[in-house]
Amino acid sequence: MLIRRPDDIPSSEITPESTYVNRRQFVGAAGALALAGLAAPAVLGASRRPATGEAQDDKLTPEEDATSYNNFYEFGTGKDDPKRNAGTLRPRPWSVQVDGLVKAPKRWDLDDLLRGLAKEDKVYRHRCVEAWSMVIPWQGVRLRDVLARLEPTPSAKFVEFTTLLDPQQMPGQRTATLRWPYKEGLRLDEAMNPLAMLATGMYGKTIPNQNGAPLRLVVPWKYGFKGIKSIVRIRLTDTQPSTSWNDAAASEYGFYANVNPTVDHPRWTQAKERRIGEFLRRNTLMFNGYAEQVGSLYAGMDLRKFY
Repeated sequence: MLIRRPDDIPSSEITPESTYVNRRQFVGAAGALALAGLAAPAVLGASRRPATGEAQDDKLTPEEDATSYNNFYEFGTGKDDPKRNAGTLRPRPWSVQVDGLVKAPKRWDLDDLLRGLAKEDKVYRHRCVEAWSMVIPWQGVRLRDVLARLEPTPSAKFVEFTTLLDPQQMPGQRTATLRWPYKEGLRLDEAMNPLAMLATGMYGKTIPNQNGAPLRLVVPWKYGFKGIKSIVRIRLTDTQPSTSWNDAAASEYGFYANVNPTVDHPRWTQAKERRIGEFLRRNTLMFNGYAEQVGSLYAGMDLRKFY
């Protein structure tokens, strides 16, 4: 049997969400447990291949769940707030300021920034530090291709991302929930990993406002649903940037807070996660199951420590 890595599997090879839901309803109504294997959507192959050899199916999360249960505090702290409130966001026209340690700092029109770069179709697991997870098909470009276009200088070691700051469009910014604008960061070698992408679409459609239109960061082994959305600035730097969640709760959210499930969050365990749509919790995997692709990035680091 041909086994492919999760980054090689296009979302077109995953059973569509509507088909999955219809089949799931049929199986439930008929009680035909013997048909469950036939009714399930295509799995991500070895996409959950943990070191333990555990074999699990990764079913595509229904689109309605992925677009209505979300973290985007710029539109409210409730999981359903982003879908309800994000209609005020105007994702076009859109520009991205690029500065810091790059060859030619400038403000890019988003279409110009992405023009000519290879478009990719990826299905990734995502896990939130709150211990819930989904499986989502994304469309976009590899982050490393964008960075190559920006030409970082030899002294660049980190990438900082900043979200739009506009309380008129983003009503959640009228409160002091976080220190606005929202910021996230990666080491440059993390950003250059082929799994990291800048997404412009999901489920074969333009990415909706509540999920980070028109440009969001997708780092499947690390950030999950708190990954930065509606990006307006990319800055290259030689020092580790501050991040919004670390600024808000330094004792709970370190720069590598979500990669190691053996280190619990101060207020809950990281050893288990709840896949949206499932009743039972499942074991959380090191690097969210992508250790084979990204583990070498952290060689020599004691990830039991809080960084």
